[in-house]
Amino acid sequence: MITAQRVLAAVALAAGATALAAPAASAAHSDAGALSVTHEIDSLATGSVAPEHRDELPTPSQQLNGLNRLAGIPHDLDPLTSQLAPVTGLLGS
Repeated sequence: MITAQRVLAAVALAAGATALAAPAASAAHSDAGALSVTHEIDSLATGSVAPEHRDELPTPSQQLNGLNRLAGIPHDLDPLTSQLAPVTGLLGS
């Protein structure tokens, strides 16, 4: 077995072991309480900002919520675009 094959086999074995251990690890933390990734990121982001300026800056979770609202805009515009569809067919592209 050449060295590259050995390395590939070791990486594949490690990936397989990780894939098998991940569900068990997530199940162990489910009883520990509510762990939130966004809460941890928010606390890390606000920790480096001076206390008097923390209210002025949006947290990363607030920024992500804003992006989620932007993603919903095309669905909000569906009634308008469906009414304009016959007109746009006449105008061409």
